Amino acid sequence: MDLNQIMTIIQAVSDSNLTGFFLEEGNIKLRLEKTPEHTKIEPEEISSYCNKENEPEKEHQGEIVKSPLVGTFYAASSPEMEPYVKAGDSVKKGQVLGIVEAMKLMNEIEAERDGVVEAILVENGQLVEYGQPLFSII
Repeated sequence: MDLNQIMTIIQAVSDSNLTGFFLEEGNIKLRLEKTPEHTKIEPEEISSYCNKENEPEKEHQGEIVKSPLVGTFYAASSPEMEPYVKAGDSVKKGQVLGIVEAMKLMNEIEAERDGVVEAILVENGQLVEYGQPLFSII
């Protein structure tokens, strides 16, 4: 992978609604992340997100980790692997909880704080919406 390819990927992620991107090719690992204030949100996504915010959440005491984009949720990096986390597992800030695949790009969902996984709110392989609750961390 040359510098022009890397710059093309950076520009594509910057122009997209993705909040993160990870690519591993040979001995090269490329991870890009955007903070929420730099994430582009389309008008229809704002409407969808606002409607979801008004929906009552199920009874969970913990902090809800929501999907940053539309895609397919995966609990593990491959079907043969164990899930990243299970209910009851202790997690550290930045630890990978799962993956949301969008347009063949794997986006790692990370814990935003230390805690314990109270519940996993989606099934492996399930399509998820922007802002959909994925995990409850207490």
